[in-house]
Amino acid sequence: MSDIVNGAVERLNEKLAGSEFTGTAKFDITGEGAIIVDGSGARPGDEDTDVTLTADADTFQSILAGETDPTGAFMTGKLTVDGDMAMAMQLAAALG
Repeated sequence: MSDIVNGAVERLNEKLAGSEFTGTAKFDITGEGAIIVDGSGARPGDEDTDVTLTADADTFQSILAGETDPTGAFMTGKLTVDGDMAMAMQLAAALG
């Protein structure tokens, strides 16, 4: 896995600590790899999930750092969502 994926897994696990995210989601970081998020936290992986969020590494890191709003990134086409939009919104709330 890339350093970006490994760093993102750590950051996601920090943000998800104590959250009640109940679904499954995949962050597909273009050219770097994928991260699976579920009720037990985040880990590198590439399996089927309720929703897949795809972005380039810069956009993804900016979202994790709180510099970019996920909704704004989606509206401008920097973040694509494939699957259950409600699950994507639940994840965004858990990461907030």
